[in-house]
This record gives sequence, C-alpha cells and structure tokens, in this order.
Amino acid sequence: MPGKGKHRRPRTSPFTRGFVAAGTGGAAIALPLMGAAGAHAAGKSAPVAAPEQVASVAHKAVTPQAPQAPKAPKPYTVVAGDYLSKIADEHNVSGGWKKLYADNRAAVGTDPSLIHPGLKLVLGGKATAQGEAKAQPKPERKAAAPAKKAPADKAAAKAEKTEKAQKAVKAEKSSASVERASRTADRAAGAAAAPAAAQAPAPSGFFAPVTSGIGTAYKTAGAMWSSGYHTGVDFVASTGTSVKSVGPGTVVSAGWSGAYGNEVVIKHGDGTYSQYAHLSQLSVASGDGVTGGQQIGLSGSTGNSSGPHLHFEIRTSPSYGSDIDPLAYLRQHGVSI
Repeated sequence: MPGKGKHRRPRTSPFTRGFVAAGTGGAAIALPLMGAAGAHAAGKSAPVAAPEQVASVAHKAVTPQAPQAPKAPKPYTVVAGDYLSKIADEHNVSGGWKKLYADNRAAVGTDPSLIHPGLKLVLGGKATAQGEAKAQPKPERKAAAPAKKAPADKAAAKAEKTEKAQKAVKAEKSSASVERASRTADRAAGAAAAPAAAQAPAPSGFFAPVTSGIGTAYKTAGAMWSSGYHTGVDFVASTGTSVKSVGPGTVVSAGWSGAYGNEVVIKHGDGTYSQYAHLSQLSVASGDGVTGGQQIGLSGSTGNSSGPHLHFEIRTSPSYGSDIDPLAYLRQHGVSI
C-alpha cells in the first residue's frame, strides 16, 4: 500500500446495481422494467388496420365510375327569322344543318329552305312527321286480366296504326300544298285583275314599289306566319323585276334576313320604315341615301318564299312586329294603287 494514499471505493457498474436491486427487491421491481421495455417497443411498432377498413379501401379502389348518360334530344319550335343553318349553329347541333335536316326531314319536307314559324323540330335526334297518330290510352285495370292477343291480332293492330299515321302525314302535306297553291293563285289573280301601278310619282314624291298587281293582302290570316297573319302585302313580280324605294329616305339595313331572304329597310322623313323582302339582288347598302322611285334591288324568291314576289311592309320601327297597313300608307301619300 503506498504511503499517504486514500482508499477509494470501487465504482459499481450500473448493470451490477440493476441486478442487485432486482435481487433485493424481488420480481416487483424487475417486472416494471420489463413492462417499460415492452411498452417502449410497442410504441415504435406500426398500427395494424382493421380488416373491415382494408376491405373498404380495396372496394373503393376497384369500383369503376358509371359513364355519363348521352344528351337527350330536345324539341324546338321555329320562330320568325329562323333557318336550318342558324338553328344548328345556335344550338351546337353535331353535323350542322344537314344532320338537323336529315333528322327532321319528315317534318320539314323535301325543301330544307321552306321552314315556317311554328314548325316543330327535334335537336339531336330523329323526329317523326307532325300529325302522327297518338298512342292509345291504356285501358283501366279490371279485376280479371284480359287474355293476351294472338300474334296475328298484334300484327293487324300494328298495320292499322301505321296506316293511320301515313294518312295523317299525307293529310298534313296536302293541307300545306293547298295553302301554298292558294297563295300562288291569289298572286296570279291579282296580276290579272289589278291594274298596274302608275309610273308617275304622286305630288308628295312617293311611288309604288313595283308596277304590278297585288297577291296576298295585308292581315290575311294563316298559321304559317308566326304572328298569325300576313304582316305586309305581296306584289306579283317575277324574278328580276325592278324594285323602287316608295319615297325619299336612308337605308338602315340591306342584306340577308333569315326567312325574309335578301331585304332592304329604309327610314323615311316621317319616321316610318319601308321593308322590301325576298329580293334576288341588292342595289343599295346600309347608310345610303335614296330618292323616291330609285331602284334598290331586283325581286326574287330568297328566304322562306313559295315563289317569286315582292313582300312589302310599312313599319313604325325597323323591326318585325310594328307593321301598319302598307296600301293605306301609300294612298295617304297620294299613290294610286
């Protein structure tokens, strides 16, 4: 032993103290140590999902979405100023006016340019002819169920229904043909019976628009016009007839106008407007000043027209629906007609 040295107590290892404590304290001390270790290990382990949650997630992952239903066809009623290409553009009809006409050929007829206000069309699907026989209402239920019809009876009933539908379509076409023929006859009669309008101007400087007779008169009633009546007067005029301004004024529009075809609208000094429709050629442009008797175009059959003629209106505004009696207006301005 070295001199002046101090005795040092040997340092006990922590593991030795642990074991001593375990030995003296018994299992009551050792067990919490084991529990803490187990709890520590359990805290680090990942949680286990329940079987129901796994199945739900798997079901959601493989379940396909239902496809979107295609757009259903929708009905459309023709209004004044409509024509097939305009309707197809405004309603985004796939295939354009040709597809629209093909789907509605039974309702429109053989000429796609002859559509009239009130005509029923179907956009995006096949249309049936107007006037087709309606389905018979279902009979009321009775206590005893009726016996099923034999196949021969069903075939006969179907044939009868088809025959009725065909008759209805023929009747409608015949009615439309009669109405057109009546209008044509009116124009022909007017050309034969009415005297030609005077070439010389009235003292007020007004003229007749053409030197020919009257066809369809103003306010003639008819379902083919959206207003329910004829808003102007039709002058009998073959294609290429010179059309004159009835009085001095300013051209407010000159060009295509749907069912009216090529038209010219002129504003006069008294605040009224004159309209000239179905022209085959225009001689003026919007903004031009015109004199009474000046040629503004040539008559024709453009737009929704059953044949060559001049449709003439007098209005209180430049728009459709403000019409007044055109012949009375001309006579008030000294025109002999």
